[in-house]
Amino acid sequence: MCFLIGFALLADLAYSQSDTAFQKKPISYQDYIELVGKNNVGYAAEKFNVKISEAGIESAKVFPDPELSTGWFDNGQRRMNMGYGYNAAIGWTIELGGKRKARINLAKSETELTKYLLQDYFRNLRADATIQYFDAIQKEHLVKVLLNSYQAMDKLAKSDSIRAKLGAIPNVDAKQSKLEAGTMLNDLYQTIADWKTSLVNLNLLMGAEQSDTLTTAVDHFTTFDRNFILADLILNAQNTRADLMAALQNKDVSQKILQLAKANRVIDLGLTGGITYSSYVRNTIAPTPSTTQTVIGISIPLKFSNNRSGELKTAYYTTLQSEAQYKQTELQVQAEVTQAYFNYQAAQKQVAQFNTGLLAEAKTILEGKIYSYKRGETTLLEVLNAQRTYNEVQQNYYQTLFNHASALVELERAAGIWDINF
Repeated sequence: MCFLIGFALLADLAYSQSDTAFQKKPISYQDYIELVGKNNVGYAAEKFNVKISEAGIESAKVFPDPELSTGWFDNGQRRMNMGYGYNAAIGWTIELGGKRKARINLAKSETELTKYLLQDYFRNLRADATIQYFDAIQKEHLVKVLLNSYQAMDKLAKSDSIRAKLGAIPNVDAKQSKLEAGTMLNDLYQTIADWKTSLVNLNLLMGAEQSDTLTTAVDHFTTFDRNFILADLILNAQNTRADLMAALQNKDVSQKILQLAKANRVIDLGLTGGITYSSYVRNTIAPTPSTTQTVIGISIPLKFSNNRSGELKTAYYTTLQSEAQYKQTELQVQAEVTQAYFNYQAAQKQVAQFNTGLLAEAKTILEGKIYSYKRGETTLLEVLNAQRTYNEVQQNYYQTLFNHASALVELERAAGIWDINF
């Protein structure tokens, strides 16, 4: 008895209009997806990749630094008064072959690639967040289904308890109905926990701190019927999918890497300028006045490493690899759109099947079985079977609505379009 009273209190608290079991904050889909775009921490972190790559452009523009060298020398013959001196020189490497331009072009190409990858990250984030929103709606419906079933079975169990005391039905039937009510209560507890877990994920995607107040989704499952042409979807995906654009840009990055590898094989020149000062030599045998020498020189490195073309070969094969990867991505996009299209068509047909009256028929059967059971015209087992069937039909119905909505999201994710708005 205490167990049933405890649940009654829980039901009153959790599902009455006061709703004090846990604080809820309803949020519309548009507000939710806007907060995901603004506050999602993972997305914010990905944005820094663009800033980092833009900083790489500035780094690529840097010229080689000059090198300053100084020295002091003593001829070491103090007794002979051979004197001392010092030197100073500055050197600078002049890059030839367009190395700096090749570095800048590569950095710019990599920045464009990073931007496409960021767009693709948001494409997937938006779709995943939308499906999570639908999941929260579905979980709430399942809670309501089990709550209503439990309340009906609890009412029947109480009625059976009275009837058993009056001798109208066997005690075993009263115990069975009470057991079924307890089992449903346990299932309800778990379903509520699953629902709350789904709501926690909404907060996570919005970048919100977890608290006692959980954001709940607004119930809409009826605006996801669309008509599409497969060929148009594939064409749109090929023209707009960010990951395909990233694969195409990756080909350009590979070409820029190859150009830089070729430029790096060109010999650079080193310019050197400096002075050397020698002090007055006071040696009595061969006195020498102080001297100042000016030195200007050119250094040419002997690039024996050009005999080893490993870097060039790596860059060349990378371009071939990026070409193959682009073709694979293109085929993958076509396959994803086609698969998502077929799944969406199947989901549409499944939803239409429920619109033929399955829910109403299952409910009518259950009510009829309960009425007959109370009149002693049918058994408890038939009532329980009807109750389970009705529960399964309702759960399948909401699962089908969720699958339909999710299939639309997956199709639009794959096709590179987006018109989810409810």
